[in-house]
Amino acid sequence: MESIVLIKQVPDTEAAIEVRPEAKDIVEDNLNWVLNPYDEIAVEEALRIREALGGTVTLLCAGPDRCRDALRSGLAMGADRAVLINDPNLEACDQRGVALALAACIQSLDCGLILAGQRAVDDDLQFTGAAVAEELDMAFIPHVIRQEIEGQTVRCLQSTDRETVTVEAELPVLLAAQRGLNEPRYISLPGMMKAKKKPVEVRSLKDLGLDAALLPRPGLSLDRLEVPSSQRAGEMIPGQTPEEQTANLLHRLRELALV
Repeated sequence: MESIVLIKQVPDTEAAIEVRPEAKDIVEDNLNWVLNPYDEIAVEEALRIREALGGTVTLLCAGPDRCRDALRSGLAMGADRAVLINDPNLEACDQRGVALALAACIQSLDCGLILAGQRAVDDDLQFTGAAVAEELDMAFIPHVIRQEIEGQTVRCLQSTDRETVTVEAELPVLLAAQRGLNEPRYISLPGMMKAKKKPVEVRSLKDLGLDAALLPRPGLSLDRLEVPSSQRAGEMIPGQTPEEQTANLLHRLRELALV
């Protein structure tokens, strides 16, 4: 099974995020960038599929040169190959433009299955996987917590807001990995050493046959960024007994919050 995993490099969720004085961007100096945790789950699942069915695992990322570190993390886990779409013109594109670039690159690679993280922990758009599948005209199954491949059919257990459902599709298909699908393996020292020897292929939009001027641009403009206040307003519910406090709480919820 030839698998491709879409990955993204994101700021470490434990990092302290600062907004630049002009309030249009974050301060990236000394910021720790990591492989998106949900994409890490997708990489792990691709490796398990390779172990069961054979084939290769290719990592694909679109972004600046620093994204090599995220690709190296996936290679250290055991992926066979890494491709980076690195083009300054991508910075002016919206998420659909990035998805078009990823889809164009996938068309030049061997692919039986595509995996991606359910979401990226930085923007939380949950858009790229669906957009890539749409561009490639293939089935898209999000929120996957279990998968099974038999012949040319993949059967997935999909987590929804209220229940879990079973979904089937014919390969090729794009699966979006949700938490619970697996537990990603730890990166070993031998894996890190092997990753250093694996090349990262770099491609530009021109290499993919794309005209940067024709790619979609953002339809929305950013006004300003603000760091949420760490202090939250609170209210003490009056009452001499638990029963009185409960009655006062219900009154506030019904009359003030309209719950």
